[in-house]
Amino acid sequence: MRKVLFGSALLLLVAMAAYFRFHHAKPPMEVAYGGNRQVTVWSTMAQVREPVTTIGFGERVDVLKRFQDEVQVQTAGGVTGWIQERDLLSADLWLKSKDLATRAAAMPIEARGHTRALANLHAEPGRDSPRIRQLNKDVPVDVLERSVVEAASARTPGAAEETSGPPGKKEDWWLVRAHTTDQTAMAGWVMGRFIDLDVPEPLPDYASSAAMRVVAWFELNGVIDDAGKTRPQYLLLGTHGPEGQPCDFSMLRVYTWGEKRARYETAFVESGVCGKLPVLVTRSPGTGGDVAFVFKNLSGNGAEQRTYRMKQTVVRRVREAGEKPAPKPKARKGAR
Repeated sequence: MRKVLFGSALLLLVAMAAYFRFHHAKPPMEVAYGGNRQVTVWSTMAQVREPVTTIGFGERVDVLKRFQDEVQVQTAGGVTGWIQERDLLSADLWLKSKDLATRAAAMPIEARGHTRALANLHAEPGRDSPRIRQLNKDVPVDVLERSVVEAASARTPGAAEETSGPPGKKEDWWLVRAHTTDQTAMAGWVMGRFIDLDVPEPLPDYASSAAMRVVAWFELNGVIDDAGKTRPQYLLLGTHGPEGQPCDFSMLRVYTWGEKRARYETAFVESGVCGKLPVLVTRSPGTGGDVAFVFKNLSGNGAEQRTYRMKQTVVRRVREAGEKPAPKPKARKGAR
């Protein structure tokens, strides 16, 4: 009887060892995160398959297996399935995206706009940099910083930016903070041509008449018109020519509200600068109060800080001690 019991116990131990050997869950290969607003988890890699669940952007999953461009994952709820690799963010990329969002949250807004088409949000400027997420058309964005990179010959899958430019062509890339419908705080770099700026009226018409490509704008202050409506007064920054310019902006204009003609008028114009964003604006309390704006100018030797002050409708540059004012241009004969 003892031999029978001993044999049964031994057989049970062998069976249990075999069970844990072949059925115990393996530790995950790594951790990853959802890379789109809604990512479908499929039952298999086969063409005939069923969705088993979905994960949201930033939702953590355990990576169990990889095969070509498919990844087997397990969700926090224990559901196992397959996801395309491009719909996942690695742990390193996820941390980088969070750091980028934190940095962007503390940066001043230079302009506002929206995506004009499907656009990829990258971790760094450039087509070959890792993609954080794809943004839909008409996603509102805050424009924060500009970078110029050489157009890569490689193509980035999954967005309209696949079309590459000729060799040596330079492109504008913008660091933006995107406002998606799922309320996820995110930031990243977007190719400039995929952003339409929402320049307030009537500034686009003024910029067009001056052959000015708008880069940024700021509300300096406001004045009350005859109807009791507050009219913002603007600083408009822009440049000439195509994207890829060495300066963030090369010209600035201030537009103020004229009471007599009941329209905006050009109060200040300056060209020939090589401005670098950001532009910092400080305002005195109250409607129509004094304003100062400051930016770095890269013209000449090194960078200089330029300060301008606006009092009512008069704008003047504040020059450093010992700095001589720029010479006035000579009037041509016959000019009026």
